Amino acid sequence: MPYTQPESPFLKKKKSAARTERKEFRQERRANRKAEKGKAPSRKKSEKNYAEVKKGGGTGTAAGGGMTSRGVKKYRRDNPGSKLQTAVTTPPSELKPGSKAAGRRKSFCARSRGRKSERGKAARRKWNC
Repeated sequence: MPYTQPESPFLKKKKSAARTERKEFRQERRANRKAEKGKAPSRKKSEKNYAEVKKGGGTGTAAGGGMTSRGVKKYRRDNPGSKLQTAVTTPPSELKPGSKAAGRRKSFCARSRGRKSERGKAARRKWNC
């Protein structure tokens, strides 16, 4: 059985090299993630992709009920193949029962029942829930 020293300088170099390699890899991965984050539309109010939430009611984008049509267009431009659509704002009485729009509206209203924030309430008003 060959004898090896437990505190060999060769082993120490090997460990530190592996550490620096891992550290470099992590830094590169973080940089890549940050670069990819810029692809989605900004949620900053200053860029007008989302409507501002105004307390006291109202409907539609003026009250903050989701993305504006401009925001949706930008998102679809930035994400090719996206199927994002604007809200179904037609009153339920004017929608044909069983139509695609009526189905989307019904589905959104069912999914968003638990939204109690100002933005959630505004979105539900916009969709006529």
